[in-house]
Amino acid sequence: MNRTHGDVRTGARDPGGTGPRLRGQGLTLAYDEAVVARELDVTIPDDSFTVIVGPNACGKSTLLKALARMLRPKAGAVHLDGRSISRYRSREVARRLGLLPQSSIAPGGITVGDLVARGRYPHQKLLRQFSSADEAVVADAMRRTGVADLADRVVDELSGGQRQRVWLAMVLAQQTPVLLLDEPTTFLDIAHQIEMLDLCADLHADEGHTLVAVLHDLNQACRYATHLVVLRPGGEIAAQGDPCEIVTAELVADVFGLSCRVIDDPETGTPMIVPARRRRKDEAGEAAPPAALSQGR
Repeated sequence: MNRTHGDVRTGARDPGGTGPRLRGQGLTLAYDEAVVARELDVTIPDDSFTVIVGPNACGKSTLLKALARMLRPKAGAVHLDGRSISRYRSREVARRLGLLPQSSIAPGGITVGDLVARGRYPHQKLLRQFSSADEAVVADAMRRTGVADLADRVVDELSGGQRQRVWLAMVLAQQTPVLLLDEPTTFLDIAHQIEMLDLCADLHADEGHTLVAVLHDLNQACRYATHLVVLRPGGEIAAQGDPCEIVTAELVADVFGLSCRVIDDPETGTPMIVPARRRRKDEAGEAAPPAALSQGR
C-alpha cells in the first residue's frame, strides 16, 4: 500500500497526538430543540473504510455532519487528531478532513477542471496562490477518479455518475487523510453505485485514506466496510465492529424490523442479507409477525 502518513498527501497529526484521528464522545445531536441522538460514542478506526447504516431518520447523516463540524453537538465533542474539532480554524479542518455532502450544487457554468481546483483552497495563502504543484494535484485527482477527459466540460451537463466522480475529485484535491461521504451512491443506478464504491475501496486500500460513508444498502455496506456502525431508530448505536462479526439475522430484525437470513456473499464471503419471502394470508392462515430466521450466521 502507498501510505504516506504525516506528509502533505495525508496531513499531519498534532505533536504528541495519540489514539484514533477521528472520534465522537458523548454526542447529543439536535436540530433546534428536536433531539436526533443522545450520548453517542463513536470511534473511527484509522485506515478503515467505516460505513454508517441504519433505518430512515435514525441520524446517520446527522452523525456525519457532526463529525465534519457542520453541526455543533448539544453535548459532547468530536475530536480530530487529539483536539476538539471546535478548536480548529475552518481552513485547518479542511486540510485534515474532506467532505462529500449528500447534495452538492456547482456554480452555474463552472467547468470540471475549475471545480476540482477549488479543492486546493485550504492550501492557499495570501502570498501563495495557485501554483504548478497545485495544478499537478488537481490533474492527479481527476486522473484517479476517471474524469480527466471531462476537464473542459460544464459540470451541469454531466450525468449523475460523472458529477459524483467530479465532486469526489474535488475532495481528493484537498489531500486530506480522512474523507467523509454522505450517501455517495444516491441517485446512481446499480452499475454506477458499484463503480463509486469500488473507487472508494481503492482509495482506502491502495492510498491509505480513512473513509467514513453513510449508505442505505446494507448488503453494499457489508461488502465494502472494514468497520460498521449500526444505528437503530432514536439514534442509539446498536453495534459497531467488523461486519463479519456483528451482522446477524437477529441484529437486522432488531434494527430494521426485517425477517431475513444472513448468509455468506458468494463473491466476497461477507454477510449478505436475504429478506424472508413474503407469506400470503391464504398460505399461512394469517401473516406471520417479523422474526429473525437464522441461517449461516
